[in-house]
Amino acid sequence: MGKIFNTNGCCDPDLHYMVDLTERLQNIKSMVDAGKYFSINRARQYGKTTILAALADYLEKDYDVISMDFQTMSSLSFESEQAFVSAFSAELLDLYHRFPDDIEERLVSFVEKTAGIMSLQSLFKVIKNWCQKTEKKIVLIIDEVDTASNNQVFLDFLAQLRAYYLRRGRTAAFQSVILAGVYDIRNIRQKIRPDEAHRQNSPWNIAADFDVSMSFSLEDISGMLKQYEADHHTGMNIPEVSGLLYDYTSGYPFLVSRLCQLADEKVGTAAWSNAGILEAVKLLLSEKNSLFDSLISKLNDYPALRDMIYRLLFQGQTIMYNADDTATDMLLMFGFIKVEHETINIANRIFETRLYNYFLTLPEIQNDDMYRLALRSKNLFIQKGELDMELLLAKFVEHFDDIYGDQNQTFYEDDGRRYFMLYLKPIINGIGNYYVESRTRNQERTDLIIDYRGAQYIIETKIWRGNAYHERGEAQLIEYLDHYHLKKGYMLSFNFNQKKEIGIKKLQIGDKILIEAVV
Repeated sequence: MGKIFNTNGCCDPDLHYMVDLTERLQNIKSMVDAGKYFSINRARQYGKTTILAALADYLEKDYDVISMDFQTMSSLSFESEQAFVSAFSAELLDLYHRFPDDIEERLVSFVEKTAGIMSLQSLFKVIKNWCQKTEKKIVLIIDEVDTASNNQVFLDFLAQLRAYYLRRGRTAAFQSVILAGVYDIRNIRQKIRPDEAHRQNSPWNIAADFDVSMSFSLEDISGMLKQYEADHHTGMNIPEVSGLLYDYTSGYPFLVSRLCQLADEKVGTAAWSNAGILEAVKLLLSEKNSLFDSLISKLNDYPALRDMIYRLLFQGQTIMYNADDTATDMLLMFGFIKVEHETINIANRIFETRLYNYFLTLPEIQNDDMYRLALRSKNLFIQKGELDMELLLAKFVEHFDDIYGDQNQTFYEDDGRRYFMLYLKPIINGIGNYYVESRTRNQERTDLIIDYRGAQYIIETKIWRGNAYHERGEAQLIEYLDHYHLKKGYMLSFNFNQKKEIGIKKLQIGDKILIEAVV
């Protein structure tokens, strides 16, 4: 059986198409060689388990590696110090089989609860003796440390690691300790002890920064596709397909692999063309999976996160990065956002579109008159399988003016774009995709890119700021049309002038046609 794309659990290079992890492993090993303790904190399905499995194999020549997963320890294991010592000792015995006899006997006594003292202090004395007697230095890797969140016993365990780390010039200790999970230790401690003093005194303040990129680069994706192409000979344009995958995912590992998996297994003969990847995007955006479920559950659980995402998506607010802001910190941790040029942006197009879909399909939104009118009229806009964007804009202007024409300026600025996307959603739903060009998302201007049955449409939505600003917008739109190799573009202006003339007009500028709609 040949290799496949895998999105379920750890990837194996003998079984799955993968990016080359060699450089990442070399960089992580250099941290281990330097004796650093650190955390690998990334969002869900970001490749943490895969990199840890590969790292354990990569380090084996030089170190004794204990690679542990806290998911294998039940919640009862964290209920008391004695229970944790017993469960942790059992895991050590299961994972490592070359203990000196006296060390093994002590660990067995912890497991069987026959030791005189069952404490973290006594466990770490055994670990110290083990580190003294082993031929190779020991590296401890613990995956899924989130399992221990809200748990004081785990914090006490970290405190012991910290104490031995600080004394390791005088006593034996682990060479390196690597903890992996979504939450970093500061957030775990904050859940247990919310007062300021404890928040600032984390037992994991010894941890070195982990700056190794876990995202897939364009070169990473190309390398993985070259493996696939060598096996299947599809004739794909690897740079073009790699670029499109990267554009939609920004290198988020699960999203890249899932799009490739859908293209390979669901799309069919044209899978590895632009049209095929866009079909895979459509399939991904319409499916339920654990990553999307996790993202949406966070919005439902944390209203502050939901509010910030809404402001980014619909109001075009520029939100400066603030490392001390709790909502920003959580959005980064969960993978919703990225920081570029000191400002916050949605992490990738896939998340962005899924989040738009989430907000635009809430029950209170679908009861809106604009949504119902678009749903009722949707067949008007599809002619011979093509989207009639000019007619769609004309009807939007008509319906919007009938329903909201007497609203004030604040309404337009906060909700105008949202209502256009709300109008658009039922028309292209299930067939087309859309995303916002991130370079133009602000309070005054947003470019919406729509893919419908292989055709692209660029619609600039903006707030009217006078003729000079309007002309600059036309020039910028023409630049984007050149970039996308299109001859026709669309502008939707929200104008607060009392003497405005609502409606549609067509302009010829050079070899480009601009359809301008004013509401």
